[in-house]
Amino acid sequence: MFVGFDYGSANCAVGIMQNDVVQLLALSEQSAYLPSTLYAMDRELIAEAVYRSLPAEFKADYANKRAAQISRARMVRHELDLDANTQAVFVGEQAVSAYLDMPEEGFYVRSPKSFLGATGLRPEQVALFEDIVTLMMMHIKVRAESVLVEKGLVQPGAEATITHAVIGRPVNFQGIGGEESNRQAETILTLAAKRAGFIGVDFLFEPLAAGMDYEATLTDNKTVLVVDVGGGTTDCSVVKMGPAHKHKADRSEDFLGHSGQRIGGNDLDIALAMNAFMPHFGLGSLMTNGKPMPSKAFWNAVAVNDISAQREFNTLSSRKLIDELIKEAEQPQLLSRLLKVQQQQLSYQLVRQAERAKIALSDAENTDINLDFIEATLHADVSRDLFENAIESSLTKVEALMHQALAQAAQTLVANNVLSENIASEDVEPECKPDVIYVTGGTARSPAIYAKITGIYPDIPVVVGDHFGSVTAGLTRWAQKLFAKH
Repeated sequence: MFVGFDYGSANCAVGIMQNDVVQLLALSEQSAYLPSTLYAMDRELIAEAVYRSLPAEFKADYANKRAAQISRARMVRHELDLDANTQAVFVGEQAVSAYLDMPEEGFYVRSPKSFLGATGLRPEQVALFEDIVTLMMMHIKVRAESVLVEKGLVQPGAEATITHAVIGRPVNFQGIGGEESNRQAETILTLAAKRAGFIGVDFLFEPLAAGMDYEATLTDNKTVLVVDVGGGTTDCSVVKMGPAHKHKADRSEDFLGHSGQRIGGNDLDIALAMNAFMPHFGLGSLMTNGKPMPSKAFWNAVAVNDISAQREFNTLSSRKLIDELIKEAEQPQLLSRLLKVQQQQLSYQLVRQAERAKIALSDAENTDINLDFIEATLHADVSRDLFENAIESSLTKVEALMHQALAQAAQTLVANNVLSENIASEDVEPECKPDVIYVTGGTARSPAIYAKITGIYPDIPVVVGDHFGSVTAGLTRWAQKLFAKH
């Protein structure tokens, strides 16, 4: 069976085609979406969990490469008083629950996809992300196949029910690193998928996938700017769509321009946490000498998608620095809260509360956020104005990506000798003028982001897709087209 697999920064989803209609499979008890998180009681237990679940043909090679970690896992189980069969690694909602129960213990990672293209990763770090993604894909594949059995779509006991997948990927996994970062990330995803039991794997740009889902509704040919604002990245594509294009097996001539950068919902959450929460932890306060409090420690505390920042924040030297800042602060009680975040590894909880604030502000002008896991009576009042100010630089980057994709599309049209009304030649840098802007991605639900996108080209109609399901639906349609012919 062929599936579309959205291995997302915020959530994962899997779709199948049933009677020419895309159907998303329930990866959670009450949802088609599984949070992109993993928690292990100890990091060494991750390799052990991978080894136990690997298909037979991968076990010997994996055991050779991860011998040290697998050996240490046995010692860790003894130290934690865990018997051999006790579950020690969790994915999705179970991972979130385990982390919230024991934030200062274990190993927790949110949005691992955000790290896959990071530059400067050491071999052992790449190996760790290979294992994390493998475990998540294993969990998702097993869950998806069990749902197929529950729905009577396959016979119980059928082997290799899901064999092929088209996996979504951003245009660029990182803002820096270029194609080397993209190759690194794709290599990790491909290896993880094969280890998880997928026989055939292919990739499709996420904005193109979202656009294909929209294309299924079109009765006329259009040039569409797809803006996909996801959890970890924002991607833009300019695509020719409609009845004359959607049945093509090769769509390369229809894809006129692409742009993408690692700027998404996670970055907005971090920016909001920094601006709305960190003043309660001492940001902006003064030292006894009258100088402003240095901001780096506050940024490191919330920069959960930055490996270097998190590594630095969790060091003993960072703890000593905060201790020194407490001694020199006019309001030491505020810095004591920051010390608690460092000691008990509460960074993810802070950013998670910022995400809740962002979601609440989609429907309200103000929201009150409870921070009682830091201090019993601590609350933060967050307004939509504060949120918009916090994310202003991020929205400027989204606008730049839209212009970049349209400029690239104009260059493509000129190179193909297509000089038409689709090119706005009065611009300093010519841009292709789309017929429609199609907006998707969970982060685009925010009124602030929608207002920014619609305000850039006010004379072009904007269509809002399924914020969460468009990419998965497009991946599923492409998987059927790509693999059904084999």
